Amino acid sequence: MKIGIVGATGYGGTELVRILSHHPHAEECILYSSSGEGNVYSEVYPHLASLADQKLKPIDMNTIKHEIDIMFLAAPPGVSSELTPQLADAGIPVIDLSGDLRIQEPAEYEKWYKRTAAPKEVIHEAVYGLAELNQKQIQQAKLIANPGCFPTAVLLGLAPLAQKKLLNESFVIVDAKTGVSGAGRKASMGTHFSELNDNFKIYKVNEHQHTPEIEQALQEWQPGLGPITFSAHLVPMTRGIMATMYTQLTSDLSADDLHDLYSEFYQDSYFVRVRPKGQYPQTKEVCGSNFCDIAVTLDERTNRVTIVSVIDNLMKGAAGQAVQNFNLMNGWNEETGLTMTPIYP
Repeated sequence: MKIGIVGATGYGGTELVRILSHHPHAEECILYSSSGEGNVYSEVYPHLASLADQKLKPIDMNTIKHEIDIMFLAAPPGVSSELTPQLADAGIPVIDLSGDLRIQEPAEYEKWYKRTAAPKEVIHEAVYGLAELNQKQIQQAKLIANPGCFPTAVLLGLAPLAQKKLLNESFVIVDAKTGVSGAGRKASMGTHFSELNDNFKIYKVNEHQHTPEIEQALQEWQPGLGPITFSAHLVPMTRGIMATMYTQLTSDLSADDLHDLYSEFYQDSYFVRVRPKGQYPQTKEVCGSNFCDIAVTLDERTNRVTIVSVIDNLMKGAAGQAVQNFNLMNGWNEETGLTMTPIYP
């Protein structure tokens, strides 16, 4: 299969190239970039020398529609809403890694992303690509809205409770930390080494664009659920997300009941690993992999539940899940090309 990648010079794009260079069904990757066209890709990313030595091509739809069988869009918000309708008209399936197609209500997207939404008919055609929860829809889809990195960690952590209508409708708190690669490759003051090293900071307080994406899925699973409190923090590491979630339950469950609920919910999900009781995951334990590791515990003193979920933000939070969706769309085993073990230490 001939695969196109728009935004190949970003971190998400280069992670796609790394994964797909070993994928048994990837005949060729054709790489497109608005900023680096004409450059040899392995000169931009020397770690991919001999794996991706092709030149970056301009984004020209007249050419693209004759070159590829499927397109990954790993470009910043705004690009997908322009390109997706053209790709759809050409009959080319799309997996979009930006946030352009995730929010079902255009006005809500425009409120949080501060930009014009994609056409409503395109948004409504897109299937939300949370692979463990939407397999059947993904298998039939031609357009995938790949989930954001924070929403992936949070929703996998809360899904077992939300789908059983067990979340307290007014008490869901999410405290999430991410590595700096989540901010992308473009230089900025906030990700400058001297600003970030030996530092730990909260950002986008009460206005993070992943908030409505998380709420949208939770409210679909548990109608009546109110707004959540979501806080994002930047920590001085390259990869990884840890989302710690706090809630109370609508029913009395013991700690054993909770652990059994999570274990049974994910028993057929290869990429979600529920930790044994009393063990808590660390970001390094999933680094470089498509795994999501989860722990759940009940504080009997306060009757509050704590869920800890960790992922690699560039893998399960972006490119890895996109390839997992690519596999599902084509009827292949979802693990194809994704069985790399975490890098440790």
